[in-house]
Amino acid sequence: MGTFLISHNRWPLMGQFRISRSTLSQIDMVQVTLRRSGFEGRGECRPYARYNDTVKSVTAQLESIRDTVENGLENQSLTAERLTDLLPAGPALNALDCALWDLRAKTEGRPIWEILGTPPPQARKTAFTLSLDTPDNMKKAALEAKAYPLLKLKIGDQDALNCVKTVSAARPDAKLIIDANEAIKIADLKSFHASLSGLNIALVEQPLPAGQDGPKSLPNGLPYCADESLHSASDLRRLKAAGYRAVNVKLDKCGGISAALTLMQDAKSMGFDVMAGCMVGSSLAMAPMMILESFADYIDLDGPLLLAQDCEYGLQYDGPFVHPPIRKLWG
Repeated sequence: MGTFLISHNRWPLMGQFRISRSTLSQIDMVQVTLRRSGFEGRGECRPYARYNDTVKSVTAQLESIRDTVENGLENQSLTAERLTDLLPAGPALNALDCALWDLRAKTEGRPIWEILGTPPPQARKTAFTLSLDTPDNMKKAALEAKAYPLLKLKIGDQDALNCVKTVSAARPDAKLIIDANEAIKIADLKSFHASLSGLNIALVEQPLPAGQDGPKSLPNGLPYCADESLHSASDLRRLKAAGYRAVNVKLDKCGGISAALTLMQDAKSMGFDVMAGCMVGSSLAMAPMMILESFADYIDLDGPLLLAQDCEYGLQYDGPFVHPPIRKLWG
């Protein structure tokens, strides 16, 4: 008989993690475990308040389809395609989708990339995130992160430009991803944009609140990247019209590795650069996205580096390089 387990994991962070709308000292994750015929598949998601998700709501979504999942495991009729009829895109679907793919890989004794028909994943340089702080503290953090040539700066609506310029001066060798998490007012965007001229900017991520980035709302000249405004492939045409040149694909937004692969391929076909992104989480939450690294121009999978403790068999980080997951972790 198939077994469907749902558990709640809490991971303490290494200090506080601050972005424009929240400050965290720990994160709560929901893990799905599927068992059948002596094999086990796992997936993990991060319920995110920005999208009105909680551990309770994600668990309730998963519990609502328990009988269907367990019956589907038993008669082997449960497929990734069927899951999209059971759950909407989001963290619950992500955890279940990834657990089902992991179970299939282990049952068949084949690596997940072979089953998906994607290139074997390779080690890649990941961005390293600097939490929102004072300019001096962000400068200190940037200098401590000297091994990372790509830094992601969390900024808010206060002292944002000073933070960016202070870090840029301290680390002229590093490319910068400026991540405002929707904190820039539309009236301030042109002056914000102009003030970044001459800096070593890789991307400017989600400056405006989702919904305010209408047609031609973003100035030309910098590579703007959509995050909160992107959930599915149906968003891509609207984002192109707004002036975005890149998109941040996250498993918890689109609903797992199945949807992420399609979204990344569609985005590339439309000329977008693609970031393989993450919520802060354990290596189990990062692992499926690392399988898709060949479809990404930028890798932002540093979540485990921000934790005080990672899960067992966690991803290997070698300086700025993150390696694909080993079989005991996922896939």
